[in-house]
Amino acid sequence: MPAAEEARRTPLTRERALSEAVALADAEGIDAVSMRNLAARLGVVPMALYKHVANKEDLLGGVVDVLIGEYAAPEPGLEWKEAVRARILSARDVLLRHPWARRVIETRAKRTPVVLGYMDSLAGMFMAGGLSADLTHHAMHVLGHRIWGFNPEAFEGPDALPVPEDPAERERMIQYVSQTYPNILAIAVATSGGAIGPDGPGCDEQYEFELGLDLILDAVERLHEAGWTSRRAPAGSP
Repeated sequence: MPAAEEARRTPLTRERALSEAVALADAEGIDAVSMRNLAARLGVVPMALYKHVANKEDLLGGVVDVLIGEYAAPEPGLEWKEAVRARILSARDVLLRHPWARRVIETRAKRTPVVLGYMDSLAGMFMAGGLSADLTHHAMHVLGHRIWGFNPEAFEGPDALPVPEDPAERERMIQYVSQTYPNILAIAVATSGGAIGPDGPGCDEQYEFELGLDLILDAVERLHEAGWTSRRAPAGSP
């Protein structure tokens, strides 16, 4: 049976529509994900799709739900810090499999029950380790977008310090930057091992992600062990 005919014969459900939306984004990019394009991929008329997905916003929210469903649960028996770390690195793995996902996650204003469930489970890992709800609240704030697998980057993308391919132009650029932005150049040199150029190694994004995650979790652990609380003593108290 031809694929298009098989698609038309397969019952349409919300789960199938969302799964195909993820496959469409993987194949053609997130900009290709529209109600019309998805309906065509499913072999149905757009009105049939609207019975399962209310609109484009509902579609994208559902796509995020599918991605969260790919997050792996930590191995049983891990202490809280390792469990949180494993859970967040699983989110990172999903993001790397679906590079378009960051853009969708960042633009979601409404938290679906699946999103809230993930956040609740992550908070529960902290609290199961004995951390207070107070410290957990602040730890989640500090983690920020890292819980979805990406960093709020200071140096983002290959164009943060664009390097010309022509060696003469590159030398002029380096001279200019050394005089105007010496500290940025020092970072670029340290990052590349001195091999500044279009074929240089650049940042290791996975290393940077794990370093930031570990720094945060180590700091949270120290606060927990010190009995830290965000409550302040009243003014004038000893």
